[in-house]
Amino acid sequence: MQSKSLLFLSVLFLLASCGPFSKLEKSTNWEELYNGANKYYQEGEYGKAIILYEKVLPVIKGSEKAEMAEYNYANCHFKTKRYIEAAGYFNTFYRTYNRSPLAEEALFMNAYSLYLDAPDYNLDQQSSQEAVSAIQQFVTRFPTSASYERAMEMLTDLENRFEEKAFSETQMYYRLKDGLFPGDFYRACIINFQNFTKDYPESKHNEELAYKLVEVGFGYAKNSAFDKKEERLNQAVTFANTFYRKYPSSVYLGEVQEYEIDTKKELESYHKLKKEIADRTAAAEAKVVSESKSNTENK
Repeated sequence: MQSKSLLFLSVLFLLASCGPFSKLEKSTNWEELYNGANKYYQEGEYGKAIILYEKVLPVIKGSEKAEMAEYNYANCHFKTKRYIEAAGYFNTFYRTYNRSPLAEEALFMNAYSLYLDAPDYNLDQQSSQEAVSAIQQFVTRFPTSASYERAMEMLTDLENRFEEKAFSETQMYYRLKDGLFPGDFYRACIINFQNFTKDYPESKHNEELAYKLVEVGFGYAKNSAFDKKEERLNQAVTFANTFYRKYPSSVYLGEVQEYEIDTKKELESYHKLKKEIADRTAAAEAKVVSESKSNTENK
């Protein structure tokens, strides 16, 4: 039974190898290859079309047939979800045939291919930046295109990914502040929170980050060395005042008020200790002066 199955598979393989595509693939007649590539393209057999276009394109390069063949070749890669390759071929087509009726569509498809290849926000966004550049090139070059609105939607989506990526980085530093060496991460939190707000002034995350900035500012000050403490406590109070001004009806209002109260208590304790240290220092200096004067008189 097994030998019959193997025999049957062998016969199928031989029949397939002698089929129309196999014969066409071995042809040296460029017209047959060209027509065959177009036929498979129209039928949606994009993998086969790619193989035949690759054989015929070097032959027809520069001819009137090359333009459509090169566009179809790029689109075959798009249809088979080879987006990076498709983007490259569409871009080459646009640069080669920028006066073509297909130039606008090719430039859009270059951007669209890169957009579809762009990763989720939690991954490296280098390729997303390339997609943004391609989309911006398209909307600048063809501002009246029927695809303009679609391109702008893609651009908005990518910018949202950048925003979420930046926000996830702020949360990473926020979590790290509870580790063994919180000082550097408190400082990193403050810098990242402030940079995020500058870069994304309309973000839905800004209220939460403004609240966390008060929390982190207080924690940073409380854990600071004595000579840095006053400045950082005052900074935490400033963060709280800024929060009140921007978000007077916030759900975080109660928590911010508690941090402000704790910060002001910490400031009072700091000023009290600072005065005690100053008084002890002054007394010690006075004693030294007094003893020095006494010794001088005794001589």
